[in-house]
Amino acid sequence: MTTAVSAAAPVKSAAAAPKGPRPNRHSALRWLFVLPALLYMALFFGYPLVRNIVMSFQHYTPTTYFTGEAPFNGLDNWRAVFSNELFADSLWHTAVFTVGSLIGQFTIGLALAVFFSRRFRLSGLVRAVLLLPWLVPMVVSAVVWRRVLDQDHGVLNTALRAIGLADGGVPWLSSPGVALLSAILVNIWIGIPFNMVILYGGLQEIPRQLYEAASLDGASPWRAFRSVTLPLLRPVITVVLVLGFMSTVKILDLILALTSGGPADATQTLGTVTYQLSFLQLDFGQGAVVGNVLILISAVFAVLYLRANRSDFGTGK
Repeated sequence: MTTAVSAAAPVKSAAAAPKGPRPNRHSALRWLFVLPALLYMALFFGYPLVRNIVMSFQHYTPTTYFTGEAPFNGLDNWRAVFSNELFADSLWHTAVFTVGSLIGQFTIGLALAVFFSRRFRLSGLVRAVLLLPWLVPMVVSAVVWRRVLDQDHGVLNTALRAIGLADGGVPWLSSPGVALLSAILVNIWIGIPFNMVILYGGLQEIPRQLYEAASLDGASPWRAFRSVTLPLLRPVITVVLVLGFMSTVKILDLILALTSGGPADATQTLGTVTYQLSFLQLDFGQGAVVGNVLILISAVFAVLYLRANRSDFGTGK
């Protein structure tokens, strides 16, 4: 009897022992599922990024496409770009354009989202109509607004003259002091629907019971908005601002169709300077430098903003 038990014991312990290769096999399977995404990112994001960085240190011209020769010229491209007054002006214009657009789009979009969060008749239809600026291609919107803002025959100046506010018409697109503001207003009009839709979706996820509890505690609508709506909407606000920044800081087609960077380079941004250097002056090395600056600005903003937002959550703010 004792012999039988002792003989069966090793069999049980051997069966209960974990198999060694299984964790490695599971790890390999996980990497196989991730591999297609990694290959896609390396091919369509990693390679262009690395190629653009390398190009910024080369004398890259149209001849390079035929000869394949692009000699390295060190920091010559970077010195040429940073010593160019147009680059400094475009950097300032980009900052003003981006900040002004984000503030206008977010403020109006949030106001509309809060307004539509209260159900009323035909609210769905009105929201659908407000989505049209977002659905129309940006170039088409810019061409339409260029006609609207025309100094002599534009609809806006015609209306202002009709009510006696502007006898000679406002030079919306032909004055260096007004053109950038006009471009900001057009971009705000285009970006409002995106902000409204995303923020409206975030508002729908906030439990109504929280507002009822705040009301019972005597909180005013403004206090409930600051203490309930904004804290719970913070993750959505992060997404809206980061995506809005990414799309605005590199904007090109709107400026080209609206003002072509003029008048007197008053609406030149980093995006238009990249286009001008690369495809008008055919200096791809200097164009790559400005492109790298754009990428760096976007990356720094995204990292700092997301880290600040994450630390706010960690401290319970």
